Amino acid sequence: MTVLAKQIGSKTTADVGRDDNGGGRSRDELMNVATRIFAQKGFRGTSIRDIAEAHGVSVSNIYHHFGNKEGLWLAIIEQTVKDLPRQLTAAAQSQSEPVDRLRDIVRTHLEFIEHHQQEVRIFFVNESMLSPDGAKIIRNTQKKILDIYMKEISSMKELGLLRIKHVKITCLNILALVNWHLRWFRVDGHLPPSVLQSYIIDFVLNGILTKRR
Repeated sequence: MTVLAKQIGSKTTADVGRDDNGGGRSRDELMNVATRIFAQKGFRGTSIRDIAEAHGVSVSNIYHHFGNKEGLWLAIIEQTVKDLPRQLTAAAQSQSEPVDRLRDIVRTHLEFIEHHQQEVRIFFVNESMLSPDGAKIIRNTQKKILDIYMKEISSMKELGLLRIKHVKITCLNILALVNWHLRWFRVDGHLPPSVLQSYIIDFVLNGILTKRR
């Protein structure tokens, strides 16, 4: 049983987020409101009351369905960010050439951030604010993402395609670049997302490859 399942007990997916006061508010609507507020105020700065008032439901309603603030936060992560490793794995399997695989992985990662900016932003929470189980979910998801990059970079190094020595440091640097772009990226910015993504991908590849691509 997952952490989220433990927190919401025996309730079905349809029950979670249903407004017992008759408002008919959907689970997705509640989670969308919570995501926006978490992204604006951070995990520590957001209260259940903030979310309840913004969505027009009672505090007890949210506690009833999600257990606590962390339970609601975990529900958002379960629905979005935890799918990122699967998408990155699929991207890694889409190309036979190592450089093309890495290019697809980074682009998939950037596109995921483009479509889930708020969810990815709230994913980067200080683990000390969470329960041991909640912190474990963060670490496990981060490890899965890092392992995907590690596998590809290691393979490329063995083939002599890279001019770098330290595989893990290289992967962490790539992830730092990809994740930091979340801080300043805007969908309505000067450059279209696809062009911006190409700039970032070229920067990554030209920084690690023995020959410019």
